[in-house]
Amino acid sequence: MSQHDSKIRAVIAGVLAFSSLAVAGTVLAAEDGKEQCAGIVKAGKNDCATSTNACHGHATADSSAEAWVYLPKGTCERLSGGRVVNVKDPTPKQ
Repeated sequence: MSQHDSKIRAVIAGVLAFSSLAVAGTVLAAEDGKEQCAGIVKAGKNDCATSTNACHGHATADSSAEAWVYLPKGTCERLSGGRVVNVKDPTPKQ
């Protein structure tokens, strides 16, 4: 195996490991006393897709009504502009 092949395999392994962690993090967040809080997110800091973007981190405006982040349960209601939502996370399950 050439050095180039080794580098390609290392990159692929890294991408697969990151994908697995992202999926595991999403599942754990939903089960670990967290809630989805919308209306408080800064542009580019959302945790998941909305109807206007396809991926986390792609909200284009601050305080979007659709963009949400995971917070500890009970926190969202105490934040100005925050509202608890229950959006199905479109992250593919592997």
